[in-house]
Amino acid sequence: MDIDGGSEDSSRRIQVRFITKLKAPCRVPTNAIAIPSNLTRLGLSTVVNNLLLAGNPEWEAEPFDFLIDGEFVRMSLEQFLLAKGISAEKVLEIEYIKAVVPRREEEPSVHDDWVSAVDGSHSGFILTGCYDGLGRVWESAGLCTHILEGHKDAISSVCVVNPEEAASVTLATASKDRTLRLWKYSKDDRDSNPTKIRPFKILKGHRLSVQSVASQKSGDLICSGSWDCTINLWQTDETHSEGDVSIKKRRKNDQVEESQLEGNSVATLVGHTQCVSAVVWPQHGEIYSASWDHSIRRWDVETGKDLFNIFCGKALNCLDVGGEGSTLIAAGGSDPTVRIWDPRKPGTSSPIFQFLSHKSWISSCKWHDKSSFHLLSASYDGKVRLWDLRTAWPLAVIDSHKDKVLAADWWKGDSVVSGGADSKLRISLGICVL
Repeated sequence: MDIDGGSEDSSRRIQVRFITKLKAPCRVPTNAIAIPSNLTRLGLSTVVNNLLLAGNPEWEAEPFDFLIDGEFVRMSLEQFLLAKGISAEKVLEIEYIKAVVPRREEEPSVHDDWVSAVDGSHSGFILTGCYDGLGRVWESAGLCTHILEGHKDAISSVCVVNPEEAASVTLATASKDRTLRLWKYSKDDRDSNPTKIRPFKILKGHRLSVQSVASQKSGDLICSGSWDCTINLWQTDETHSEGDVSIKKRRKNDQVEESQLEGNSVATLVGHTQCVSAVVWPQHGEIYSASWDHSIRRWDVETGKDLFNIFCGKALNCLDVGGEGSTLIAAGGSDPTVRIWDPRKPGTSSPIFQFLSHKSWISSCKWHDKSSFHLLSASYDGKVRLWDLRTAWPLAVIDSHKDKVLAADWWKGDSVVSGGADSKLRISLGICVL
């Protein structure tokens, strides 16, 4: 069979066989066909869509991506084969997958100030933090159901604390007011729209702004990074524990309105020499941190010692651990480069990948929790980019913000949520990662 895929020059053809791991109705016949060698991925996508349409008249065209020997095709087939030294005389197997691009953008969810933090780890809602000092819970685009009220300055980081299957959800927020606050959220606890929530515990101990917060997987502890160069560990329980919690009465109009707990840190990790800009807690006994002192450190929670550190030569703003074996370290900071390290390999100080497409500082990076290849990054250039370790080019660029993007995360496995200096939460849907 000869197919031209919309090519202008069909003089040279090569024999290919399209293969896929996708389920029906996304499977094409596996017999070899001849196609022009000058096709790029757009032309290849046209070919696959035409084959699918031939077998199913109701097929609606989808964007596809293509891999040869596990590597994405980002040039014409002829150029790819030449660059990789692959013979065009034999039948070429080309794997196709659904393109990792948003299929739809929701209407923006407007805040009163910069959206500085987002957490999409819970499938039932999105948690945001804002420069107006309020946290917000969004069940969907435009639907804010709860407002977290209590901080006296901008919120810099937010975190869903306990596992998704827990009956009651604990939320944590970190603020420039030098405190963290813990909140109880229940979808069914609504007396107005939106419902205002007060914190059940205020965590005090940092001497300067708290920049980041992360939770242990069990939800029993959280950790925080601060401009005071330290990392503090805190208990998240609601009980009055002797030695680390005292009771404070909050008064309003000379009436006792409610009791609040004040928590003190249970441990402090010392080693960074500048602002601890990001913390993550991927495993029970280990915390990772990134700092403006240009270093990434891994800490032993039991001993409080840093097990290793990486110096990258740039002030760092963000950090995440995931990818293959949940061990790859991704970080970004005061240049347009997203860097990835594999601490299992000798010479760990050298990144194994560097992604260079952003035009300004990196504000956020996040691995997809179900994929060994995919991560996102956000930047002050106003863009969110989606990456796959099998190619140096971004899979997609989300350009829905009108100003700096300050935070981004995955949501529900197939969506990206992001917040920015345009005071908006944006939700990009229909991203086929798996």
